[in-house]
Amino acid sequence: MKLSSKIFVSGHNGLVGSSIIRKLKRLNYKNIITTNKKELDLRDQKKVDLFFKKNKIEYVINAAAKVGGILANKKFKADYLIENLQIQNNVITSSFKYKVKSLIFLGSSCIYPKYAKQPIKEDYLLSDKLEPTNEPYAIAKIAGVKLCEAYNYQYKTNFKCLMPSNLFGPNDNYDLQNSHFLPAVIKKLYLAKTQNKREIIFWGTGNAKREMTYVDEIADACIFFIKKKTNHSLINVGSGYEKSVKTFIKLIAKKMKLKSKIKFNNDKSLDGTPRKIIDCRIAKSYGWKPKYKFEKCLDLTLNDFYKNKKKYI
Repeated sequence: MKLSSKIFVSGHNGLVGSSIIRKLKRLNYKNIITTNKKELDLRDQKKVDLFFKKNKIEYVINAAAKVGGILANKKFKADYLIENLQIQNNVITSSFKYKVKSLIFLGSSCIYPKYAKQPIKEDYLLSDKLEPTNEPYAIAKIAGVKLCEAYNYQYKTNFKCLMPSNLFGPNDNYDLQNSHFLPAVIKKLYLAKTQNKREIIFWGTGNAKREMTYVDEIADACIFFIKKKTNHSLINVGSGYEKSVKTFIKLIAKKMKLKSKIKFNNDKSLDGTPRKIIDCRIAKSYGWKPKYKFEKCLDLTLNDFYKNKKKYI
């Protein structure tokens, strides 16, 4: 991949996409192609096809998706399934049609079974039942993985699917109705502090464990793997840093110097998958490895939240 190569990053305004853009610019790539939702609806096959034809794209990092937390996934099952299928099918098939040299398809560790053996290997895909609360989203992402695998098998394309663990970092989504775990915790604790609440109640038991990965880790992995020809279509990328939900909440509360009492509603159905840490040995076998320290990255994320709280709240 040359510094002058035409690189299309879909979803460039989101958490992962914006991190990828920052990384590409720091590395002096000159031909980064982006488009917003008003300019191009990625759910529209004809428009996506025309966009690829017009821009003569050489490399693709597909970070566009309809994403959200447990509440949003439970409430909008049909939307999460069909919109993600539309977005990824259009981007992947146009990438094939216009002979893109390399493609990265970003998914999530939620594609793996709810009770998968830990740490989760790529081989565990489709070996058991999914977590019901995000099953439609997971099924859409699994379809994307299998489409990339099928193109690689049938046409010898260079399409890779990276599956990160739970992500966090600057420019996250802090909407309490559809955000992921860590940004929701940050916002809820911040609001409790500003409102002088005596206690805060969180969903679930707090005992579920999560592996948290800083978003720039994934940006690095995308750029690392888009340049490589691999024997694997599906590759896990994570930090290896895992704690209970309760531990993360207490750590953030401590950093915010929050005095409110923290409680849980103890509804186990809202815990989601009990544990989810991924095995990254395949990624490491190609020379990639995680390098960011969690607490330092959490501080960077909190600083970004405070700096841009008018936008986030």
